[in-house]
Amino acid sequence: MNLPNSLTLARIFLVPFVVVVLLTKDLGNRAYWGAGLFLAAALTDLLDGYLARRRQQVTTLGRLLDPIADKLLISSALVSLVQVGIAPAWMVVIIIGREFAVSGLRSIAAHEGFSIDVSRLGKGKMVTQVAAVVGLILGHKFGGWMEQTARILLWAVVFFALVSMIQYFREFWAKLDSSVKHRERRRLRILERRRQIMAERRELRRLRRLEKQRSRQNAAPEATSTD
Repeated sequence: MNLPNSLTLARIFLVPFVVVVLLTKDLGNRAYWGAGLFLAAALTDLLDGYLARRRQQVTTLGRLLDPIADKLLISSALVSLVQVGIAPAWMVVIIIGREFAVSGLRSIAAHEGFSIDVSRLGKGKMVTQVAAVVGLILGHKFGGWMEQTARILLWAVVFFALVSMIQYFREFWAKLDSSVKHRERRRLRILERRRQIMAERRELRRLRRLEKQRSRQNAAPEATSTD
């Protein structure tokens, strides 16, 4: 456990508080508390990655928890906004569905022995998501240009989600095809090597039989001459 991983865990622990604040209608200054907690949790995403690289503390636990924490934070906030009637449900379904699809691809890729790198669009999507959620929370309270900007940002999130998902699928299929072809070439090489070994063994047995026959033929005249 180190500081970057602690920040990632803190982001996960903040998720229930964000949900409670967003869903509690009679809470005073709900918009400020909700936007503040969500933004604080989102900032830990920038800090843990920066500190992990700066301190050279990139760990397997951190790589596992970081995307889980991001998905929990964004998904819970968007579902809460759907519940209170701020965000359109169909947009949230696309955004969350994309997260599950990409996670599934990465699981399959890990099982196949390769990885899928985070695309630039994927990184940009995360920043746009944070801005859209904060804008929706505050825009619902103040309206006007802030609400309109938040709606535009949410459309941008949907666009980035779809385009980045297509990129992930293309990279996945390309690497999967390369992995399958590599395994097939390796399998064929192994089979060819086994055939060569079997052929060499058969040839060796044949030579041994010939050698035994010659030995017997040489031994027969010797026995006759002795008699």
